[in-house]
Amino acid sequence: MEREKWMKLLPWISTPILLALVIGGWDLAITAFGVSPYVLPRPGTVAETLSEMVVEADTWEHIQATVVETVVGFVIALVLGIAMGVTLGKIRWLEVAVRPLIVASQVIPKVALIPLFVIWFGFGITSKVIMALLLAFFPIMLNVLLGVRSVDPGHQDVMRSLDAGRWQTLRHLELKSTLPYVFAGMEVGIVFALIGAIVGEYLGGSQGLGFLVVETLNALDGPRLFGVIILLAFLGSLMFFAINGLKRIFIPWHESVISAQ
Repeated sequence: MEREKWMKLLPWISTPILLALVIGGWDLAITAFGVSPYVLPRPGTVAETLSEMVVEADTWEHIQATVVETVVGFVIALVLGIAMGVTLGKIRWLEVAVRPLIVASQVIPKVALIPLFVIWFGFGITSKVIMALLLAFFPIMLNVLLGVRSVDPGHQDVMRSLDAGRWQTLRHLELKSTLPYVFAGMEVGIVFALIGAIVGEYLGGSQGLGFLVVETLNALDGPRLFGVIILLAFLGSLMFFAINGLKRIFIPWHESVISAQ
């Protein structure tokens, strides 16, 4: 019991200590090696700039644009990923037939597709949503496929012996068995969706945090650039923990949730 209590408290102790070590090492490296503030600004300067950014209306408009692109792309990827994963998991010959095409579509560098998306869909939100969708789709689909294939055959035999229909088997057995895999895919997918939206903004956008990265880079504004990076890290963490929170609601019985409590 004491060990479990300690494991729960550990992140609250280790995270501040690690942050303090990183910030201290950062500041010490600047002092020891005489690094130019244009190359690596001091932590205090970055914190001051970040505090100024969070009260600016423009910053929140950029955050809102990135969040909308990420969430819309992620939701579409979730729907398509679950549908495709269940279909391929149930129909083995179809999965074997389309597997080479799916793998080939994933090994193509997505950055190379952005110019095409800009030509086809313009510089608006659509091209960024598609980028977010493409990056989030594969891990979700793959985890759902694995989940459908991981349903215990013995449990399926029990459901058949109880004369359960297809819908009852899906609801009471297959859905519950697959849900942990769905959430595993969602946790990876939401991070990939954010990366897709940022890359889309970076290479072909006029708003969003990715665009803000380009803008601060062109202005050689190091503290502001670090501020945007910190905002991105915070936003990605927030989205990840939001999915993690949903997991606690929908699969509270799963070992991954119980062990984290």
